[in-house]
Amino acid sequence: MKILIVDDHPIVRAGLRRLLTAETEIEVREAASGREALSVYREQQPTLVILDLNLPGIGGLEVLARLKAVDPDARVLVLSMHDDETHITRALQAGAAGYVTKNAPPEELLEAIGRVARGHTYIEREIAEGLIFAGIRASPDPLKDLSSRDLEILRQLAEGRTLSQIADTVGIGYKTAANNCSRIKARLGVATTADLIRIAIRYGLVDRDAGLSAPP
Repeated sequence: MKILIVDDHPIVRAGLRRLLTAETEIEVREAASGREALSVYREQQPTLVILDLNLPGIGGLEVLARLKAVDPDARVLVLSMHDDETHITRALQAGAAGYVTKNAPPEELLEAIGRVARGHTYIEREIAEGLIFAGIRASPDPLKDLSSRDLEILRQLAEGRTLSQIADTVGIGYKTAANNCSRIKARLGVATTADLIRIAIRYGLVDRDAGLSAPP
């Protein structure tokens, strides 16, 4: 089995490599960014991709969407620090076959890898229970009506990128990026980019310190 690890932290990649290579017949490839991941995937055609959502440049959800566009049969297991309903739901909607947090025990991660690689789906047990209870006591989620592309634009705005930089990273025109930004503001009922950044931070799209250098 050939596995591609996509994570921008060398320590995380090294730890996963050690965990995986302790198993027999597993070949590991690594990528530190979304662009690198897409390139390696095209060249190597791995059996499984282990994908972090917090990546420099192209975010994990966008990478996932592009992987599925390149290969609809791509098997992707998200391994993320995020355990909230928004990230989990979006990842599954974008085509992830599994979702595990970085707090999961190693044996559960190995179980998830095996199941997803064999064509099944897997959601970390604690997360699955949380989603069930979240559905029972559902509260309004202002991000639920945003597309994966909208969430990617919102995330990059909160990380301080300009619309020109976002357009270049996502692969759309400046005017399209600006129109998308205006539509996001309308859907969320806010008037300024600063309002969007506050929402992105509040709902965990970026770390709380990420928006400090963002444009007003």
